[in-house]
Amino acid sequence: MESKVIFISGIDTNVRKTYATGVLARSLAAQGKTVITQKMIQTGYESISEDIEMHRRLMGIPLLYEDLDGTTCPYLFHYPCSPHMAAGMEGKKIDPAYITVKTNLLKERYNYVLLEGAGGLMVPLDFKRLTIDFVVAEHYPLVLVTSGKLGSINHTLLSLFACREYGMQVPAIIYNRYPQVDKTIEDNTFEYLKHYISNNCPDTQLLILPEETEDSKTVLEDLWF
Repeated sequence: MESKVIFISGIDTNVRKTYATGVLARSLAAQGKTVITQKMIQTGYESISEDIEMHRRLMGIPLLYEDLDGTTCPYLFHYPCSPHMAAGMEGKKIDPAYITVKTNLLKERYNYVLLEGAGGLMVPLDFKRLTIDFVVAEHYPLVLVTSGKLGSINHTLLSLFACREYGMQVPAIIYNRYPQVDKTIEDNTFEYLKHYISNNCPDTQLLILPEETEDSKTVLEDLWF
């Protein structure tokens, strides 16, 4: 089975990256693809990853056996903090190769694996490696989730700059409109990012993340894959 892994990252925390991952999975499934989501690292929980639970709810399916045996969330830590800190508090280390082993198992069963990161690209896995190092080493294409909140332009451009420096492929940026706080700022942010991406990232699509009441298949059906 030919399969593809897509890495999903955000410009920061609280940009609805998890929601975007679930909607993207639902959209691919609606197009007849076999798709599963994976969370590389979850902090703040002890049993099932909350993000995986949200993915399954958005996909309209129950938890899978791959969720229950830990394949879709290789690392789960108790304290809600950066992965390197959470692992250290439990006397553990994060081994990127172990994550890849689990991802490869999923690749054998599904057309698409949507691998959601923990926070942004520069989140440390330990004192030597960042999340972006892992993505580059595995040659995963990146979907970057942004939003219209104040500060998003700066964070989005910094993330894109890092991707260029690392030679990463960024086929799509997903813009999250919710929850709306200041429509004037949010509309201007979207227009700025649309102009910037059009002029500086010609191979990158800018997509709008639908709310749950909208049809994700219609909104996301023209993805590059």
